[in-house]
Amino acid sequence: MTRPEIIACKECDLLQLGAPVTPGSALRCHRCHAELRRGRSNGPKNALAFAFAAAVLLVISNVFPVVGLSVNGNLVQTTLAGSVRVLYTSETWPLAVLVGLTTILMPVLQTVAMLWLLLPLHFGRVPWQAPAGFRLFQLSRPWGMTEVLILGLLVALVKLAHIATVVPGTALWSFIILMLLLAAASAAFDPREVWARITAEGNTGRAWQLPPMTFRRTSVTASAYGLALCEDCGLLVRSPARSGAWLCPRCRSPLHMRKPSSLSRTWAYLMAAIVLYIPANVLPVMDTSSLFGAQKDTIMSGVVYLWVSGSWPLAILVFVASIVVPMLKILGLVYLTVSTQFHSQWLPEQRTRIYRVIELVGRWSMLDIYVITMLVALVQFQALATIKAGPASIAFGAVVVLTLLAAMSFDPRLIWDAAEREHVRVK
Repeated sequence: MTRPEIIACKECDLLQLGAPVTPGSALRCHRCHAELRRGRSNGPKNALAFAFAAAVLLVISNVFPVVGLSVNGNLVQTTLAGSVRVLYTSETWPLAVLVGLTTILMPVLQTVAMLWLLLPLHFGRVPWQAPAGFRLFQLSRPWGMTEVLILGLLVALVKLAHIATVVPGTALWSFIILMLLLAAASAAFDPREVWARITAEGNTGRAWQLPPMTFRRTSVTASAYGLALCEDCGLLVRSPARSGAWLCPRCRSPLHMRKPSSLSRTWAYLMAAIVLYIPANVLPVMDTSSLFGAQKDTIMSGVVYLWVSGSWPLAILVFVASIVVPMLKILGLVYLTVSTQFHSQWLPEQRTRIYRVIELVGRWSMLDIYVITMLVALVQFQALATIKAGPASIAFGAVVVLTLLAAMSFDPRLIWDAAEREHVRVK
């Protein structure tokens, strides 16, 4: 008789028994309602097909021009790499590095990691250095922002249409399809299922199974049993009796009951983001020089420009993504960190939902960065008009990165630790 699988929730650490999941349905945590597992039909096969198609489109998207601008018979076109190069040569190299990482390097690494793992499994072989491939996938997935780039290109096209004739390039359509393919590949890629296939091919699964367990009470966490959930491969591992380095036996990633120095690191990133948030919104984000003079635009003035030009849906989109979302992220993370540091037992489920929303919307703040990238790359008509990235663009990019790092550093399981200690005390 097969033992039921024991699952630990990654957001509240609750131990619970697994259950079969049909395609299209999801298994959720009994306590915090986080998604534990989602049913997929032919997940590895579909993920491999999507990853192959994405690899082809990545080449097209980075070789052909994204968009062109025609003024008086002169056509200026740019590729994504060309836009990054213009940013680098215009003394805004931190912005160039950020755009290059999130739009070129990370999507490439994510696609390579999926092919690295799925292609050998398709032919019945164990992937070479599978743990390294998984770590590469986990590292690149949060930082690949192709979907945000597409919206940034849309906003940039609206602004450019008021300057000259816009000529959409081959890479623009390729990027749109690439966005859909990467999303589909990530949705079909189930680390648990892939590791199960690797285990079956390598015949080494028994060494990773937990011994039989008896629950002492109805609600218990993994840490109460000396168990830790590997964040890279999802394996539940018992703490060793000896002290020293503690590595996952399957993927060799470092294991911890809770993220090390979670609150301290979250505070450090938050304080830096709060300091930079002011210059990001006060200083000019773009400097425009033309025959009619020079103009310096802040993020808010860019929103006003879109509104008065009749593009009010895009104005609302930029306002929410570039002003509201960063501010709410900072306020939300401050609230979560303070309440957790003071061991608050107030509404843990609602606070976990706030954390979930912060993680979901954080990447969309990059929208304005991509708009600036396209405008700087294309509006380089020396005799007519030029656009340069202002100092606020670097500050704003730093705010986005710092808030993303703060959300990654925060451990939502700490929210439930105070409630768990109170539960144990009452018992």
